Amino acid sequence: MKLNKYIAHSGVCSRRKAADLVKDGKIKLNGEVHINPATEVGEEDVVMYEDKVINIEERKVYLLLNKPKNVVTTLSDERGRQTVLDILRGERIKERIYPVGRLDRNTTGLLLLTNDGDLAKKLSHPSHKVKKIYEVTLDKDVPQSDIDKIAKGLELEDGLVEVDKVSYVHKQPENVVGIEIHIGKNRIVRRIFEHLGYSVEKLDRVYYGGLTKKDLPRGWNRHLGEKEVIMLKHFI
Repeated sequence: MKLNKYIAHSGVCSRRKAADLVKDGKIKLNGEVHINPATEVGEEDVVMYEDKVINIEERKVYLLLNKPKNVVTTLSDERGRQTVLDILRGERIKERIYPVGRLDRNTTGLLLLTNDGDLAKKLSHPSHKVKKIYEVTLDKDVPQSDIDKIAKGLELEDGLVEVDKVSYVHKQPENVVGIEIHIGKNRIVRRIFEHLGYSVEKLDRVYYGGLTKKDLPRGWNRHLGEKEVIMLKHFI
């Protein structure tokens, strides 16, 4: 990589400005001043600006996946089960990305994968109250009385569980319920309905922090646009 490009990719300044810094003798390569912006920089070379070592910033990757059923939300699986990384094999991503949070093996829907550790940590922390909406298909119709119980909050074995919203899904039978939460307790949506005597047949995350499944078929993924990344960061 050319020296001016290396400087620009380290976040110091633009490539044009970087060329000026090199020509003005303000950049050192392996302890020596080089005034040619086209000087090649190798992997073992050390570049310094204002007597501080500068390194190329890792490219941030933000990938939205519509996770299918029977896929585990881990980087690898000792039991040989298919992972979310396995179904991204067509993607040429050299960065080490990982899922933000978890979805059960049998839960489908939106899952964010990234190498942005700061964003991932914030999105996962309950204090930031990131909104998640699930569509739940039960083994039987749900009466309004149970909808009301969930809306008021249920006392489970690990404490009170409060949801943000719960309702029937428009134009769906009454065994399909939409539930909006921001808490991240393990298997919380399944536990809510199991507590009331239901068996969850399907659980699909349809909304995550402002992101939806629009134009994203099951098993497919896409990179987030710049505006979406800004929006996600704004959420927290």
